[in-house]
Amino acid sequence: MIKKLFKQMLLTQILSAMTVMICMLIDSIMISRFLGIDSMTAYGLASPVLLVFAAFGSMLSAGIQVLGGKTMGSGDTKATDACFTASVVLAGGVSLVGLVLVLIFSGPICTLLGAGEPVPGNDVFFLTQDYLKGFIIGAPAFIFAQIMVPYMQMSGNRTRLVVAVAAMTVADIVFDLVNVFAIKGGTFGMGLASSLSYYIAFAIGIVYFFKKECIFKFRPKGFKWRTCFELVKYGIPTVVNQISLVLLVFLLNKVLLDVGGNHAVASYSVISSTGNICYSFGSGIAAVALMLSSIFYADEDRTSLRSLVKTMSFYAIVIDAVVIIAVFALAPALAVLFLPDNVEAREMATLGVRLFSLCLVPCALNTTFKNYYQGTNRTALTQIISVFQNFLFTAIFAVVLSRFFGTTGVWISFFCGETVTFILISAYVFFKNKKVAVTADAYALLKDDFGAGDDECLELTVTKENEAVEASKKASDFCRMHGQSPKDSTLIALCVEEMVNNIVAHGFKSDNKQHSIDIRIIIKDGTRVIRIRDNCQNFDPVNYMKLHQTDDPTSHIGIRMVMGMTKSANYVNSLGLNNLTLVL
Repeated sequence: MIKKLFKQMLLTQILSAMTVMICMLIDSIMISRFLGIDSMTAYGLASPVLLVFAAFGSMLSAGIQVLGGKTMGSGDTKATDACFTASVVLAGGVSLVGLVLVLIFSGPICTLLGAGEPVPGNDVFFLTQDYLKGFIIGAPAFIFAQIMVPYMQMSGNRTRLVVAVAAMTVADIVFDLVNVFAIKGGTFGMGLASSLSYYIAFAIGIVYFFKKECIFKFRPKGFKWRTCFELVKYGIPTVVNQISLVLLVFLLNKVLLDVGGNHAVASYSVISSTGNICYSFGSGIAAVALMLSSIFYADEDRTSLRSLVKTMSFYAIVIDAVVIIAVFALAPALAVLFLPDNVEAREMATLGVRLFSLCLVPCALNTTFKNYYQGTNRTALTQIISVFQNFLFTAIFAVVLSRFFGTTGVWISFFCGETVTFILISAYVFFKNKKVAVTADAYALLKDDFGAGDDECLELTVTKENEAVEASKKASDFCRMHGQSPKDSTLIALCVEEMVNNIVAHGFKSDNKQHSIDIRIIIKDGTRVIRIRDNCQNFDPVNYMKLHQTDDPTSHIGIRMVMGMTKSANYVNSLGLNNLTLVL
């Protein structure tokens, strides 16, 4: 089920990761083709500000995935609502403050970004200022759209995400065309077009949160500063990641201005815009890894974490290898698309895009493992990887190689920086495991006493109705082998059979989709736990029994019998899956 769930989440997460990037790409194309080289340079200089707001949104998103995954996994609805409330308050407060500050101090910000002073003849300064003013209007929608993604993923509401992304993309194209050919609003109009498209995506997504079936509730009375601090704490690795990116873009703009002038910066804008789309594949894989690793780690599910490491590594390598091939072939067309009238910058961008694309596979692996380690509470390791990957190594290679190879040295630095980062991650893994082993178990970096060992846990998967009896028999045999009495072994086996039969009867036949049930039985330190996870329609047996209490002993006999055998029962629906944990 883990592989299937990963694939289901992956497409939506990649598209979500592309949300901002697609708008930035569209803006780049429109600006370069219709507004000229100075406007393209201004757009490149403004990108660090965009990345700052993206950093805050990404921090909240990551914090939500980790904290929300823990609270949902434990079935603590109050804590989940507190997480939702705190994230909404933080997103609203910071986006509004940021909007006001950028509007008031846009001049000094542009000078700091390298656009020069606001003097007559310095068109780049005023163009940069105009774009920032247009973009910042959409800051609230920009950030809220980012935090809606993990909540909608956790609730299994993935179709709405795809619709929101598609609507945003179409709207941005339409608004850009209107700006260029009708309104002629320049770079301000291009920034404003992106802002309006963000609001459209936000409007589509927010509808879910007002529906009755929404599992997240905004409760002002439940707002806690402690929850805000937890969100920030869990999101700090992502902030370090984004700050490193901002510093890198700032440094590379300076280096490129020195060795290649405005043409080099314009070429880098092409590489950045193309690269942002390419990065979306790796960051989409990494986002799924973060969410799933947080949930599985909280559940101490060693087997699922191993499976996750295998699956995420496979997709990171295969998908980004295909992307590299595509980028190599499309590089000349991309350069013409962005820089149709500047031959020198176009040739520079073509080479740059191709050399840059070589970094995508090691970059996807670095980003994916970084998120995985964040989800498994290795925060310090995640922060170190972020600094190495997104700033330090690439910056060092760019400064050194640019002295010998000019702009080509800068383009090569991306591959060198990512490759060295992955080598160091592998060296750390080998050091912690005290051996060289390129396996999922090694890179998972789980302690020996984490979760239930293989000999303490039985894992079964049921995909057909006639497999319930066989699952029950295996459960009974497992219990007897682990010292349980014949009576207790029979009760546990009966519990498994009843719940599986109930899910098959009411869930498998509810639609034409392929369904499965994962069963996990743990006997450890005198504790007996049964965890049942299925991908059928939402059904909470714990709440169902509370709502359908009756004196009729034959009513709902299967569920009543199971609940009568348990010390505690906890249900949560997360990621579109039913998760039931029974402690006997």
